[in-house]
Amino acid sequence: MRRRKTDYGTIILHWLLVLATTVAFLTGLRIATEAPDRIWLNIFDIVLPRTSVWVTHMQAAVVLVAVALAYTIYLARSGLSRRVMLDRIRLRGLVGRKQARLGAFSVLLNWVFYLAMLALIMTGGLMYFSVFAGYDTAMVHWLATWVVVGFAGLHILTHYRIGGASQLLRIFRPERLPTPPPRLDAVELLTLLVEQSARLAPEAEQPPTMPPQPPLPPQPPLRPEPLRPEPLRREPLHREAPHLEARHPEVRHREPLHPEARHPKKPLDDITRFPSHGHPHHSAAQQRQRMEARARQAKPKNPTLQSNPFVVAAAIAITAASALLAADWISLDRLVIHRIEMADAPTLDGDTSDRVWRNIQPYSVMTNEGGNFDGKGESRVEIKAVHDGTWAYFLFTWEDPTRSLKQLPLIKRIDGWHVLHNGYENGDEHDYNEDKFSVLLTTANVTLAGDRTFHASPQPIPNVPATMTGRGLHYTATGYVDVWVWKATSGGPTGWMDDAHFGPPLDPTPEQARYLVPYRGGFAPDPGTPNYSENFARVPETPTEGDALVTPRRLPKDLAATQAAMGEISLDPNLGESDGARWFMTESESVPYAVELDRTIPQGTVLPGVILSGEFTGDRADVRCAARWASGHWALEVARKLDTGSKYDVPLNSGIFMRVAAFDHSQIRHTRHVRPIRLEVE
Repeated sequence: MRRRKTDYGTIILHWLLVLATTVAFLTGLRIATEAPDRIWLNIFDIVLPRTSVWVTHMQAAVVLVAVALAYTIYLARSGLSRRVMLDRIRLRGLVGRKQARLGAFSVLLNWVFYLAMLALIMTGGLMYFSVFAGYDTAMVHWLATWVVVGFAGLHILTHYRIGGASQLLRIFRPERLPTPPPRLDAVELLTLLVEQSARLAPEAEQPPTMPPQPPLPPQPPLRPEPLRPEPLRREPLHREAPHLEARHPEVRHREPLHPEARHPKKPLDDITRFPSHGHPHHSAAQQRQRMEARARQAKPKNPTLQSNPFVVAAAIAITAASALLAADWISLDRLVIHRIEMADAPTLDGDTSDRVWRNIQPYSVMTNEGGNFDGKGESRVEIKAVHDGTWAYFLFTWEDPTRSLKQLPLIKRIDGWHVLHNGYENGDEHDYNEDKFSVLLTTANVTLAGDRTFHASPQPIPNVPATMTGRGLHYTATGYVDVWVWKATSGGPTGWMDDAHFGPPLDPTPEQARYLVPYRGGFAPDPGTPNYSENFARVPETPTEGDALVTPRRLPKDLAATQAAMGEISLDPNLGESDGARWFMTESESVPYAVELDRTIPQGTVLPGVILSGEFTGDRADVRCAARWASGHWALEVARKLDTGSKYDVPLNSGIFMRVAAFDHSQIRHTRHVRPIRLEVE
């Protein structure tokens, strides 16, 4: 069997594509494990990368863009575009014989792959630059990924059916790129046809008679060899273009202009005459000279580029990839913190109508891959910012279809009190949780937060407890990242955002080591105390999982007044609370738990799961706020000093990078965006 080979350019581009696609696929699966409904991907945990996930994924994406561009140019420059041309002849092959059917199916598969790869590149770019980076874009990216995986299997199987192992092994056997045939020139073809017709026309007009021959005298017994006329030599249409006959069989089988010219009879003396003495139209030498002259005129002026299509393709692809990286570096997203007078500082009440906010153009970013948000997990966030030289003020508005205030409420059943929850025991409550919003500030001049402040995998840190959610952990290698967390029920209504930080991984507590509570990596609140706490304690010697019994820490003094303050009570987590409702109790409105008082509370009663008491203290109290919800949007006004002096806080200077995330009644399933927002302080 003949050893099949492939040109070296195709082999190099093929294996670069395979390598980049494999890396992008594996890192992409690891990133996808953080999506709310794709925790099942952790079954591949043993083969998925654990470090440099986001950075490597973006690098593989750049390589894919470069290879796609190089392959397109290479096909065009090398004359190999015919191998993937999807025309009528190929489509008819789908219903033809086996080999034609397999060849047509292979080309059709290639085009499916091209479209899927184009979708991956485009949707990946849209999500990276936060342009139309919503649910639909992410879903197209996800589906296109699996189309590419399916293509890989079918591609190998189809080529095996076409030529067996030899067909598959040709991708390992390089050879020089064959010289591409010259393209068909319609004018040249017509010229050749006219010349051929002119050459054949005089021959057709010659009289077909032969001059009489005298009788031959008797000969010896030796039999004479009869005289055989030399066959008529006809020059091909183009001595350097045999492909014309292959592509245009009508040229080869074209009928002469006159019927009698199909088999012209030449006189004997014409046959025996030396060819160079004949009619000018019959001169093969002259015909060859004309063809050579045309070839010299049509010869490309740049033979170096013509003979090295792979070098040309590689150079253009590398240049384009470099330009893409440079454009990404230059086109940073910027948020200007405008300078105002102290007298113009906004009032922190959640009202967006303050005069200071009216004339500021908001910075807008689409965040995605969160939990809930009507099943799409996306929310557009708009940011405005000002400062008066001492304090910085921010206005964050984001889309949220519901005003969710229920934070682990309690319900009394026949056997006692229970916490309404779905995932709380694993640290991933995504039903009965308050709305939240977080802001991250860092001095690190890096594009990706992944691999720096967040690390994927169920156990990204060896020798510490694995996460109970199957998702990754927040921590840094060195230093601290400032994190503000607003909560709709826990502390938020009293005017504080929880000031926290990401730092190096902490040692697990005994409860975390026994998997009673989730290990949180390097995420911790700043020193100080909050003014909120949970309104329940787990009953000893009861299961820690499922619907465990709890004991309320405090009971309301006036049950009717407490339930009236909660507004219309609905246990549907996807229904928000009414305006003016609050799902917390204060210390002054409640008393410590007592069995006697508990007996007076009927079954089915729902109580708040949060107790508020006092104020925030210490570094944890550095960020003040106020929020309102209306018409499917939260508006959050925030104030913090430009420099708090705390080692856990990041000063608000030019060059600081910000990221934001929204939570829709979810504990940890927040939205995200890829590129950071650079602060510019006037």
